Amino acid sequence: MGIAEGLAIFAAGVAAGTMNAIVGSGSLITFPTLLAFGFAPVVANVSNNVGLVPGNASAAWGYRRELAGQRGRLLRLGIFSALGSLAGAAALLALPAGAFKLIVPVLILLSCALVILQPRLSARITARRQRQAGAGAPEAAGTTAADDGAAAAAPVSRGGPVLAGGLFGAGIYGGYFGAAQGVLVIGLLGTFLDEPMQRINGAKNVLVGIVNGVAAIVYIIFAHVSWIVVLLIAVGSTLGGLLGARVGRRLPPIALRIFIVIIGVVSAVRLIFF
Repeated sequence: MGIAEGLAIFAAGVAAGTMNAIVGSGSLITFPTLLAFGFAPVVANVSNNVGLVPGNASAAWGYRRELAGQRGRLLRLGIFSALGSLAGAAALLALPAGAFKLIVPVLILLSCALVILQPRLSARITARRQRQAGAGAPEAAGTTAADDGAAAAAPVSRGGPVLAGGLFGAGIYGGYFGAAQGVLVIGLLGTFLDEPMQRINGAKNVLVGIVNGVAAIVYIIFAHVSWIVVLLIAVGSTLGGLLGARVGRRLPPIALRIFIVIIGVVSAVRLIFF
């Protein structure tokens, strides 16, 4: 690997870490970059996954204020994410490499669709919460101070078995490939939890980090990993995760989404025809 290729992979890691902190889909930047430099698809996938784990951790750290009070919930939901990740990573290692080349283009195109639809999904979640708040307003007007204290002490919604099952499925997806799993997790959490979007995004960073971390352990033990790629992406994604948590919200979302979709489509076409 030359200096130019190394710098390109590092830059892709920074961009991916930034994107993962904001909304997800960072693998749609790093994975095609590795393919472009001649890495085999499975090696590119596992090396990319391992390299992005530090970026997931830095993004979660950047959202630590939004994570306050969510420890118990995330411990419970994290179990389902971890189990799903184990299943997905096992599927990647058990299936032949040819199957990966057939399955991943479909997953990439699905990821691109999720990236496109995520703003509409977020808008629907926000509208649903506004309707719920409006319906509860008359009741709130008649509450007493004691009622307010009881409401404040009420446990936050855990999402129930449907959310747990959805996160298990998202974990399978993330353990196998994982691009745009953050978008999927945001959609699940936003649908089933009554929380502001920034707190949901912080929880997403933790759960995606669990999925990638569990899969990374499996890959390190059982798969071939390119450690120079891991190092470059790890350093880049760590910086990107901190950047995304602090200033990423100022970036124009539509431009980022268009960029990600273009890269995703190109990488899917490359896997199908080359």
